[in-house]
Amino acid sequence: MGECSWPGENKLMRLYHDNEWCVPSFDDTYIFEMLTLEGAQAGLSWSIVLAKREAYKKAFRCFDIEYCAGLSDKDLEEIRIKYNVIKNLAKLKAVRSNAMSVIEIKKEFGSFSEFLWRYIDFKPVVNKWADETDVPAKSELSERISKDLKKLGFKFVGPVIIYSFMQAIGMVDDHIETCPMHSANR
Repeated sequence: MGECSWPGENKLMRLYHDNEWCVPSFDDTYIFEMLTLEGAQAGLSWSIVLAKREAYKKAFRCFDIEYCAGLSDKDLEEIRIKYNVIKNLAKLKAVRSNAMSVIEIKKEFGSFSEFLWRYIDFKPVVNKWADETDVPAKSELSERISKDLKKLGFKFVGPVIIYSFMQAIGMVDDHIETCPMHSANR
């Protein structure tokens, strides 16, 4: 069976592919972590972000949503200096504003997970791609979710980022059909 080739020989990428990518998650903290990391990736490679993941966990207290929402500009500047995170201040400020938006969503929907998964009736979209080149960078659904999130004050949530995010939290299974990690093969 052929597996997805995008992780290459990178150990972190392979572990992520085999254990997390396209695996459904309904945990708000994990979902917020993936939203943060996908936003941090904008313009960079996923391998760079994965290499900094532990620093992000330390800097943002394991992606504690309440903690992140309460960060001051001074706190964010200290994180930028002290931790091995992506140094883009706009991306760091997005962690705070996105956490604040998640808190507002939780008030209305009970959880961030509930808000997101309702777009697909709580069932992952399982694609059947023969080749990795068939996998799109965005979809009509990622465009819709992106638009809705932006209206709610989220940052770094363009349709391409949101499509990757949907893969990250398992809303979409984009493993190629022959990959042992594809839903049909587990």
